[in-house]
Order: sequence, then C-alpha cells, then structure tokens
Amino acid sequence: MADFAEIVLQSDCIFTAASPQPFAGHVAVAEGRLLAVGEGPCPDALIGGGTQVLELGRRTVCPGFSDVHCFFTGYAVGLAGADLSTAVSCEEAVGLAKAHASLIPADRPVLGHGWDSAKLSPQGTQALDDAFGDRPAVLFAQGCETCWMNRAAMDRYQFTPETCWPESYWRLLPDVLDDRAFIVPEFKRYMKMMNSRGVTSVKEMGFDRFCRFPDLLEELERAGELTLRVNFMSQSVGHPMDLEFGKEMRDRFQGDFVRFSGYNQMTDGSISQLCGELKEPYRYADTTCAQPIDWEQLAADARAADAEGFRFSLHAQGDGAVAKVLDIYETCRRNGDGRLVNRHAITDLEFTDPADLERMGRLGAVAEVYPQIQSIADRAGKLAMIEEKIGLDRGRYYWNRRKMADSGVPLSCGTDLPLLIDDIPQSVYHAVGGYFPEGGQPFNPQNTLTVAELLTAWTLGGAYDLLREEELGTLEAGKKADIAVLSGDIFATPVERARELTVDLTLVDGRIVHSAL
Repeated sequence: MADFAEIVLQSDCIFTAASPQPFAGHVAVAEGRLLAVGEGPCPDALIGGGTQVLELGRRTVCPGFSDVHCFFTGYAVGLAGADLSTAVSCEEAVGLAKAHASLIPADRPVLGHGWDSAKLSPQGTQALDDAFGDRPAVLFAQGCETCWMNRAAMDRYQFTPETCWPESYWRLLPDVLDDRAFIVPEFKRYMKMMNSRGVTSVKEMGFDRFCRFPDLLEELERAGELTLRVNFMSQSVGHPMDLEFGKEMRDRFQGDFVRFSGYNQMTDGSISQLCGELKEPYRYADTTCAQPIDWEQLAADARAADAEGFRFSLHAQGDGAVAKVLDIYETCRRNGDGRLVNRHAITDLEFTDPADLERMGRLGAVAEVYPQIQSIADRAGKLAMIEEKIGLDRGRYYWNRRKMADSGVPLSCGTDLPLLIDDIPQSVYHAVGGYFPEGGQPFNPQNTLTVAELLTAWTLGGAYDLLREEELGTLEAGKKADIAVLSGDIFATPVERARELTVDLTLVDGRIVHSAL
C-alpha cells in the first residue's frame, strides 16, 4: 500500500455502512483502495505533495451504490435508431425513420424510438409496409410501452405491438447489440449516467446467452474503459436454462469489473392486472392469478443451478408467489443452520405475508427491493387499485421492508431499469418517508426503513448480493475505493426534502468518474 494518499475526502458526514452512525472524519484513497478511514482530520503523515484534499463540508460520503436489477438491453432498445420524439404525426415519424434508414446498411432493420403515444395513434402495418417493404421496421414509443411495426418485422421477430415487452422481443436484441457503432458508445453513456448517480456496481439481466454482450464487456475491461462493475445474469427466455453457458462465463470472468452472477427468472406479474399470484383470491375476480406459471420448471431450474453452485434470483410480486419461491429455495442446499448455501434472491416483493418474510430471514434469501417504485404511482390511484384488487386491510402488507429488516432478511436495492432510473435521494423520500411523488400522508409508514438501513441496502447489501462484500460495500481500510458523495447531509435533511439532494462525486477503483464539485 502507498505511503501517501492520492485523494483525501474530508467531511462532517461519513457513512461507512459498517456502522449505522455517520461521523465527521476523513477517507484517504491510494492505488485504487481505501488507505485510511477515520474520525477527525486526515493524519498529516498520509498527505504528500501530490495529495488532492477535498473539503466536502456537510456532504455525505458513503460507499458506492449497487443496483442489483438492471436491463441495459431494455434501456438501449429505447434509444436505438431514429429519434422520433419530435414527430407530430405518423407521416412525420415515417419520414424520420426513412431518413435514418438511408444512412445505415440496407441489410439492417429500421429502428426508431421516442414517439409520443399520447399524440400519435398509428394503425396497422400498411404505412410501414409501404415505406420499407421486406425490410423489418420497429418504431418504439416513449418508454417502449408499445411499438409500431411492419409485417416483415412481425414475421422476423415474432411479436406484435400488443406483446411489446422485453421477454417477447428477445429475437430483436441481437440486431441491437450487434450494432457496435451504436451499442459501444451507448454503453459508455450508460456507465457515465450511472456514475453520475453514485452507482458503481450493477447486476445486469441478459436473456439466454446475452447475445454477444459478454464479448463487449471483456473488451472494455481489458482496455480499462469500464467505470462500472458489471455482474450479469442469464434469464431464460427463448431457450431453456443453459448451465454450460454459466460455467463458461464463471470461468471466463474473474476480474475486478466483470463477473457472472447466476440465473434470473420471472414468476408472476402485476397485481393491478390480476397477474400477481396471491394466497387468497382477488376481491372481485375468482382467481389467485390470471396468468399461468410453470412452478415445476422454475423449481427444477433453481435446484439445477443450485447444485452447480450458481445463485438464482426469482422475481415475485404477490404473497402467493413469494411463498412458492421460498418453498423452492427450501429444497435447495442449506448449511447446518438452515441457511442457503448459495445466495438465492427474490426480486420486487411488492405484497408479502409477514410469516414468509420471517421464513425468508431464516433461509438467508436476499431481498432485491425497488425503493423508488412509489415514484411511478400516485396515492389516490394506488390506493384505489389496492382497494379494488385485494382490499386495504390486506394492503397494509404492501412494500413491507420494515418486516424484512426486522426478520434479518439481507436487503439490497434495484430499479428494474429502465422502469426506474437510479436516484438514491429519491429512494429515501419514498422508502424512508413512505411518500408518493405528490407528498402528503405517508403510505404504510409502519413498513418503512431508516435512512441508515436504506443506505446500507444500497451499499453493503448490494455488495453482499453480488458476492463482493469482502472488497466492496463499506468504507474500511483495504477495501476497493468505490465511493459516492451526496450534495448534502442525508441524515440531517428532512425526509420530505431528500429529493433535493444530488450526487456531487463518484469514485470507482479510486478514480474520479463523476464530479459536480
């Protein structure tokens, strides 16, 4: 280790995540690692002629944040091809797409993004059939909520505007990810965006063999161009779970920046659409889940992955689905204390039974929660949905992170990006304050976390979920210097004003990758 620090962060609010209480002190960085972390001023012995000392006042210094559930591929699809956001008519959208098509090789599909579904109402395939003939054309609306396609695209990719979601358009993804002129700079912009939000590690979902995206990650890692630690998972969509792929990726990626993290799979869907699997029927529908779920196959895949030493993550929203996932995990390998050998996880956990959360804690299964999820709802609409679908009495178990923490469930945080874009101060507003975007009365305040608990979930919890807690997740001497600095004291800021804070500084491996100072 170096004798002198390269960078010293001096702040009145240092949160290490190894302790729940912040303190006034220093963080010294050298050679990509934390040289010293302690109270009070940095010792003079650590400051040399080349040391950069940053006086940060009341800014919060904490470990870098980990987002444990992202879809860069879904994010990238929403930015591929022609920008149609300025189109005020379907004819103008087609014109913009045609102009883009003239600039790319004729054997590539015509893609577009960003048209406003509130302003444009494209009907049928005829206009795009006439414009592009046998050349596939897919024009995504803002947020990829729907799309406009020609017949050639439907034939090639086997989905329609009515089934326009990532698991359906997996055949399209190779055409997006193979376009290096687009995907390489877009991924670099993505890393920059995540760094600007204090995110230093992610767990990326990739369908099946993730096309050839692992090759790009390897190339960027070798070139030293990654500013984000990428742990990727394989989600079976078009093909059965591929254990040989996992073994190959586990052996291939052993570096500091790219790792293979196991397997991911969906179970149920949204409670608002009657697709969340419940223990008891919906109020006005004679069903506990309106979509089929192959629980036997999910169990077989989880056990097969577990036997090979891979972790498995299952996405579950309803209390019935969460219970069945735990039933599956209870059949996986466990230590003498009853805890899982591999760190299997449950993602989302929108509506849960407290008894199952206690069971989850005993198993040691990791919770991958979405602490910003309230940001895309409003109080009146959400409460009306809960009242209609399950009743407000059952609804008191919505987003019950308090019970998770009290039951010893390891907590980590995700966004399901691009559904949500990382904003840690915003997550404090929602998951600590319990507020909907418009403010007012908190929702289920008995289920909220403390600021320290939530920051720990974003930092140490994420590192634990990614099997990196020995080197990441806390500010302790000897660990890697992945650090985020918020623009104010998040502990002293009233929760209802937490959204005013931003990220002023981010370090990855001791390098400044974002600065707003």
